[in-house]
Amino acid sequence: MDIILNLLHQGFSAIVPFVVLLGILIFVHELGHFLVAIWCGVRVEVFSLGFGKKIFKFTRGETTYALSIIPLGGYVKMFGEQPGTSISDEDKKFAFTHKNVWQRVAIVLAGPIMNFLFAILVFFTVAMIGEDARTPVLGDIAADSSAYSAGFRSGDKLISVNDLKIQTWEEFQKVLNQKNGNDVNLNFVLQHEGSTDQSKISVVAKAEVNPNILSMYSHVANVPGLTTMAAGTTIGLDEKSRLYAMGLRTGDTITSINGHRVTYWRDLNTTLAKIDPKEVLSLEILGIREGDKVEKPLTITMSPDDSLKSYSLENLGLESSELYLSKVMESSPAEAAGLKQMDRLVSINNIKLTKWEDVINNIKSFDGKNPVSISVLRDKKIVDLKITPKMTTQMTPGGSEEKRYTIGIAPLVNLAAQNFVLVKIGNPLLALARGAERTWDVSIMTVMSFVRLFEAKISPKNIGGVLSIGQAASETFKMGLSQFLQMMAVISVNLFVLNLLPIPVLDGGHLVFYIVEIIKGAPLSLKKMEIAQQVGMALLMSLMVFALFNDFARLFGK
Repeated sequence: MDIILNLLHQGFSAIVPFVVLLGILIFVHELGHFLVAIWCGVRVEVFSLGFGKKIFKFTRGETTYALSIIPLGGYVKMFGEQPGTSISDEDKKFAFTHKNVWQRVAIVLAGPIMNFLFAILVFFTVAMIGEDARTPVLGDIAADSSAYSAGFRSGDKLISVNDLKIQTWEEFQKVLNQKNGNDVNLNFVLQHEGSTDQSKISVVAKAEVNPNILSMYSHVANVPGLTTMAAGTTIGLDEKSRLYAMGLRTGDTITSINGHRVTYWRDLNTTLAKIDPKEVLSLEILGIREGDKVEKPLTITMSPDDSLKSYSLENLGLESSELYLSKVMESSPAEAAGLKQMDRLVSINNIKLTKWEDVINNIKSFDGKNPVSISVLRDKKIVDLKITPKMTTQMTPGGSEEKRYTIGIAPLVNLAAQNFVLVKIGNPLLALARGAERTWDVSIMTVMSFVRLFEAKISPKNIGGVLSIGQAASETFKMGLSQFLQMMAVISVNLFVLNLLPIPVLDGGHLVFYIVEIIKGAPLSLKKMEIAQQVGMALLMSLMVFALFNDFARLFGK
């Protein structure tokens, strides 16, 4: 009974945000049609949220306002909107089809435009109440990178670039965006981690093709090695270590050492080195015990070890968790070969592994012939296995698909949480400008996503339907008001663009009819419009079925 109640609660908590989000966006869209229709003197017979059987309705003036049982759309029924309807001379002035073409264009265009304007309003609200943004703090700067050679160090905070003050990482990325392929001189003012002093660095950023295929900028300036990503403190543990006997386990995350908070992997050895080996070593950790995540830190205490001259990761038997397996996929080559969860990858084809990237690169280079030799550490013993990778289709971060060899394993990820700062804009005019800017950026990305779909540069598997919207609404609602509102604004922009597509039955399709009418000087024949509507309906239904298929494929991990 408790399980059933829990499932009902989860379902209810997921459905409510979805209905709220979709209901508001549908109301806004239909309100646009309604208001402009009234303004043009068209009689509106029904204003409905949802389709199907009406569960609530009332009539005011000449309009019936209704709430229908299926909350996946809405409609405004206007008098005389069906071509060919017999209308008396007295009522023609109230009929949609008897309005001039520019009035009909305005009525049809009003719905999408309202979605666009509503997105500006929502992003304006978000700017006023504040939104989380990544801080301009650098992550781990590799010692062999161009960024390191230029003088950047892990934990540096960007203060300004080319005299432009930087508050967020996104602001820095905007500086790098460009429409040409020219290298760029960048002058940085930054603050090193643990210091209040500021220093200056000048570097030439090389122009590269923008990896973000949804951007309107063809190129981006790049300083190789600059990143906000940093390794966290999730550990892999040698079972021979004394800490294992004390209760520490692979997959645990160290949060403090002898009361000193640690966030990044780079902090661990520095903090350990400050502790006298004659002192008790006390580690606070978050981990998983008996299948449940431990929400409160556990304390692991190790008495002094006279054999140690100092504390370090190496002599305590600690390493990063990224070469330990968190999952072995069912029916995968890895499972067939005998790989198991929590195996520690040691080598592939006798090449020693030091990071997860080594694993991916070695598997990708499979020649398609000879099985791959993989050595793993399991129960304090080296186990040698033979695995034949399988060619699979993987989704890239850019949304395209690539075919490469995989074996069906996932690592114990060791990444520190990103740092965020709450950004508020107190000036209403600046907040409005921010709302317009965000709406424009999302509009460009949405349009480019359709363009890239037609160019086959992103996979159609990225198309989502009502389940994807519902999941996004539920997840962002849990995260907070700002995130939920941002998701609402993004979907509102998507509705704006989607409804303007030149597909009959959508607003964009009707606009095409009216544009043809303006050019010809006469409307299309009723038969041609009916055929176009049927084709449009077939296309739209096919798209909805395909999107729903993608939703179920993602839901069940196919």
